[in-house]
Amino acid sequence: MSATVKVSVIGTGYVGLVAAACFAEHGHEVLCQDIDSTRIETLRAGKVPIYEPGLEDLVVRNHRDGRLRFCLDPAEAAQHGELVFLAVGTPRAENGAPDLRQVFAAARGLAPHLRPGTIVVDKSTVPVGTADQVAAQLREAGAAEVFVASNPEFLKEGSAVDDFMKPDRVVIGADEPKTAERLRALYASFFRASERIYTMSVRSAELTKYAANAYLATRISFINDIANLCEKVGANVEEVRAGMGADTRIGHHFLYPGVGYGGSCFPKDTRALVHTAHEHGASLRIVEAADDVNRDQKGRLFEKLAARFAREGLAHKRVAVWGLAFKPNTDDVREAPALTVVRSLIDAGAEVHVCDPVAAGNFMRALDPPAGSVTVHEDPYAALRGADALLLLTEWRQYRSPHWGRLRELMRGRVLLDGRNQWSRNTAETMGFDYDGIGR
Repeated sequence: MSATVKVSVIGTGYVGLVAAACFAEHGHEVLCQDIDSTRIETLRAGKVPIYEPGLEDLVVRNHRDGRLRFCLDPAEAAQHGELVFLAVGTPRAENGAPDLRQVFAAARGLAPHLRPGTIVVDKSTVPVGTADQVAAQLREAGAAEVFVASNPEFLKEGSAVDDFMKPDRVVIGADEPKTAERLRALYASFFRASERIYTMSVRSAELTKYAANAYLATRISFINDIANLCEKVGANVEEVRAGMGADTRIGHHFLYPGVGYGGSCFPKDTRALVHTAHEHGASLRIVEAADDVNRDQKGRLFEKLAARFAREGLAHKRVAVWGLAFKPNTDDVREAPALTVVRSLIDAGAEVHVCDPVAAGNFMRALDPPAGSVTVHEDPYAALRGADALLLLTEWRQYRSPHWGRLRELMRGRVLLDGRNQWSRNTAETMGFDYDGIGR
């Protein structure tokens, strides 16, 4: 049976808050620190500033019961934690490398206050060699007898709480056996039937995270490439995908064609991995190609739409867009295909009407469109009124079974472009719509 551990988590973003809440749910004493005073006050008031199913209940309950606290002072966090997790942002720099300034700043802020024997754990996604740099920053800033480990996250937005509470694996990168054992003990209660904890060197753990994300991104780009070929040769990518996925060596996961991947991980991590390879005199041609394919794929639906209105153009056409988040069950719009599509629509002079269950606010802030060019609707059918075309960009459940009669009644035109292959071509065409998907 594992014992209660005092855990500090630096950063209350997506990764940090999920990790903190889940550790607290397993009985550990967790202190979450952030430099954003508004965010900390929001959390202390029992409100969660990000949308993630199940997260708010965990945060509120564990905060109420005293297992999860929030603070602004790095010294307080440093003094509290036997294990201190760094879960701050690592945004992409202009050269494609991760910007590690927040990681190093957090380490330096903690260093003078850390107790000997503390383990500082990189939870943020960081390139190979970062743990060594963090250790150097800690020493220079006054930390003594502190160990640095890597524990990359493998969370899927929209199911992050379940992923953390029931992990398919935990990767621990530690170069000292005692450090590895303390981290293993922390995670012991997360495994009931069989323990799936993989202990390895720090550098191997750092690379494992990038390699996993790059491989999954490559699968998505591969099936999108095949989908585009299907359109040229008259094949159906859904049939091809089913036949491929039936091979147990391949499987069906991440083999769904669409308008490209987005989010905070795949685009950033593939480019970061390529940058790391170049720094070390190597090349990752497959990963580079996956990123190139994805960039092009985000423009496919707009190209299909422009082709349908080639004669009269898209100026003053009313286009409805369902789905703005990069995937369902999240309000994250970072690198979302919808950003690419809507920007192209604005440039073409279209009148754009958008709807998303939770991501519209974040989308409009990220897009920052010219006044009057984009209208947000809470009701997806309100966005359809008078529309010449409807584009589906995010496969939210509530969009999967549209009321076809209402679509016919509300829309002026009959163009349906299904960027996630959610709708039946036969049904749409029977109802008189000009339907097109991806590779179908």
